[in-house]
Amino acid sequence: MTSALCAAWRLRYRPVRYAANLALMMLWGVSADARSLETVIERGALTLCASPNALPFASKTGPVPGFQIELGEKIAGQLGVKLTREWVVSAIQYRRADCDLVLDVIARKDTEPAGGVRVTRPYHRSGVVLAVRSDSPASSLASLNSDQRVGVPVGSLVSMTLAKGGAATSPFAFEDDIVTALANREIEAAAVTPMTVGWFNLQHADKPLRLIPAFDNDQDLNWNIAAGLLRPDDKLRQRVDAAIEALLADGTIAQIYARYGIELRPPH
Repeated sequence: MTSALCAAWRLRYRPVRYAANLALMMLWGVSADARSLETVIERGALTLCASPNALPFASKTGPVPGFQIELGEKIAGQLGVKLTREWVVSAIQYRRADCDLVLDVIARKDTEPAGGVRVTRPYHRSGVVLAVRSDSPASSLASLNSDQRVGVPVGSLVSMTLAKGGAATSPFAFEDDIVTALANREIEAAAVTPMTVGWFNLQHADKPLRLIPAFDNDQDLNWNIAAGLLRPDDKLRQRVDAAIEALLADGTIAQIYARYGIELRPPH
């Protein structure tokens, strides 16, 4: 992947503390043999790469495993195998890890993955929303005063979009820092993902944030979510697709997401 393409992806899709699409980018440079369904079945395990400290996505310790771990276990169960975990936080670790599966990968019809990574059928729709405090009178981006600041992930596409529109913004490194600043009245609104808001509201029921769909018409700020498989054969890809289909149909994925305060949205 070229440095220019890497930069473009970072600018467009840097919405959260941990994003599995970043993991996917790191995996693209990995040289590995194809992983077949037969190999996974014989080994009795499907390996998920995830971050050890990135709730609500995943966590190595504590009582809450993260929705990626829960979903990975359900997918593995559909294949009749167990889920094993590779805990990774850096590009070097990703390149060395023996991953079969990465979850919450951004899936776009106009962007084909490289390096043998194949994206499954989408199972969720995400993007950027405007979050405000529950007592805020704001009903849209336009209803904010010119001096009221919107927290944005630094270097993100939404930060550039808002700046071009003349909105006052405050950059933050991580989305959880943005919503904390919003709750503490340091900023007036936050341009973040619904996952971040849902997880925050679950932990702060006394001061929940309200979502405003301010960016629904911007295709660059909305995307489908899928699983990424590293060099699968056709049979493995088909079985994981079928597993996701079954877990969507019986409500399992929606139930997993709901435990983390997240509403499952149908992909487009």
